[in-house]
Amino acid sequence: MRSFSTRRGPSLKGKPLVTDIAWLDGHENAKQILWSIEKHSEHPLAEAVVNYFDAMSIITVEGFQSITGKGASASIEGKRWFVGNRQLLTEHNISIAEQMINKAEAWSTASKTIIWFADEQQALAVIAIADKIKTTSIEAIQQLQQSGISVHMLTGDNEATAKAIAEQTGITHFKGGVLPQQKAEYVKQLQSEGYTVAMVGDGINDSTALAQADVSIAMGKGSDIAMDVAKMTIISSDLKKIPLAIRLSRQTVDTIRQNLFWAFIYNIIGIPIAAGILYPINGFLLNPMIAGAAMALSSVSVVSNSLRLKWRK
Repeated sequence: MRSFSTRRGPSLKGKPLVTDIAWLDGHENAKQILWSIEKHSEHPLAEAVVNYFDAMSIITVEGFQSITGKGASASIEGKRWFVGNRQLLTEHNISIAEQMINKAEAWSTASKTIIWFADEQQALAVIAIADKIKTTSIEAIQQLQQSGISVHMLTGDNEATAKAIAEQTGITHFKGGVLPQQKAEYVKQLQSEGYTVAMVGDGINDSTALAQADVSIAMGKGSDIAMDVAKMTIISSDLKKIPLAIRLSRQTVDTIRQNLFWAFIYNIIGIPIAAGILYPINGFLLNPMIAGAAMALSSVSVVSNSLRLKWRK
């Protein structure tokens, strides 16, 4: 039984852009504060927010903290600010206006990632970020499914966004609002059901699940920790490289078996003849030079068979 788990990123173009933003009235300097906090983050979604606004003068940010799987927080002008998902706001008892919730739900249904910006009391802005799905990613998922591999999608985005992405890509198994440790637990659950699990990821949030999986694949444009943990790194963001890598792995194993089989047969026949097994029967003795050439030919045939992998796709 085989299963294949991925998180949302690789199915997208990797160029997230802010498409919509709604502000709570009465917070004129909130944009500059949001921009300053996101400027300190290395997350692709933070970069999208930074690029959305015109360059601003950065405000001094103190105590910046990246909160795994949820977002970030920082202190500015003696006040705590938060940027992240809704769970982050819920944990800090931050209120959200009804009209902002309605906008967020509508944007989530349109397969957009939702980011919240808040102070210690209330949400000040809701931001929608979208990234177009690559046609090659949809093709890659179809190829995996056609080869008998079950594809699962795990994402930190909410369930509505996860569902919209899954419908567009043809993924039937998906789960939204997943934290890093929950990804690893999901992989472990699949393994307990008898599946051999391959996990694809490119971020810090995926590293625990990558370590848990039977086969871990990091996308080359991801974080260093993901590539350190993974057993395989694909130097590309193209998901079609994954079914290609699987096919190449299977062809390599087949080639190894072929080489072992023919080497075994070759030696079963050749060694007794070289040792003179035919001499009592017909007086035939193998010339040592011919025996040496035959042994060299055996090595050449094995190497030549292996080199055929260069032309396989």
